[in-house]
Amino acid sequence: MSAGKMHADEVNVDVALVGRLLAAQFPQWAALPIVPVHSAGTDNAIYRVGADMAVRLPRIENATGQVDKEQQWLPRLAPHLPLAIPVPLAKGTPGEGYPWQWSVYRWLEGETATIERITDPGQAARDLAYFVVALQRIDPVGGPPPGVHNSFRGVPLSTRDAETRAAIASLDGMLDTGAVTTAWDAALQAPSWDGPPIWIHGDLSPLNLLVQQGRLSAVIDFGCLGVGDPACDLQVAWTFLSAQTRAVFCAALPVDDATWARGRGWALSVGLIALPYYQSTNPVLSGISRRAIDEVLADHKHGA
Repeated sequence: MSAGKMHADEVNVDVALVGRLLAAQFPQWAALPIVPVHSAGTDNAIYRVGADMAVRLPRIENATGQVDKEQQWLPRLAPHLPLAIPVPLAKGTPGEGYPWQWSVYRWLEGETATIERITDPGQAARDLAYFVVALQRIDPVGGPPPGVHNSFRGVPLSTRDAETRAAIASLDGMLDTGAVTTAWDAALQAPSWDGPPIWIHGDLSPLNLLVQQGRLSAVIDFGCLGVGDPACDLQVAWTFLSAQTRAVFCAALPVDDATWARGRGWALSVGLIALPYYQSTNPVLSGISRRAIDEVLADHKHGA
């Protein structure tokens, strides 16, 4: 997709700015080629630097808290996870007209995950489950609770009720709002999480999964990282997996019925809110959102 703006308050970022920032703060990398990475990510602009690095700059002020969080936690989490994750190499400071902190990461090879690029969808579902389980087993002490820094991922599902219903109303004529409302009401009936906060990626979706040689190889974009209700990370079951592989994913997780139901609710809520917001600016994300809604409705219809 294009690198056009997706938010009214988005700052201007381009290759020339990245070049000036590197020259001023990391001159050892200033001569390397800089290429924009055209992604469907919404919070950060990404530029590949040379063959082995990427510069990641927040597009909007609400995303600026991600920088320190990722710098602090990703090196600690990486050794415990079965898939590769981004490793920060350096932290940049405001300058050259850019107002916020930014990061330099090691480049991770791979293509954005699609079903067509997966050799064995069942294995992909298990690999995702193993990643989620490994992340959840890491000691959460000191981990950041939900907040602006992670778009409040991991909060109780009920706190999203007003925003979700407003999104449903805005989609009247595009979706079966009656069926969507019924599915959302059902998700809200699930018991709340009563355990301790657990590590969550916060935004597991095909946009943040990389594939190499037909198999999942990495999980990227930890902007929504935090500790909270683990149901949030089950969204991927509806944004990416099919009904069959969803069952494989569920079977490989130590998940109770209530958490699974809240995960379905998270997929529905995030999809409903993202669909009208990104409909004209981010067709890839809009498509993923529509798919999540359709998959949740199909599950609800069949009592899955």
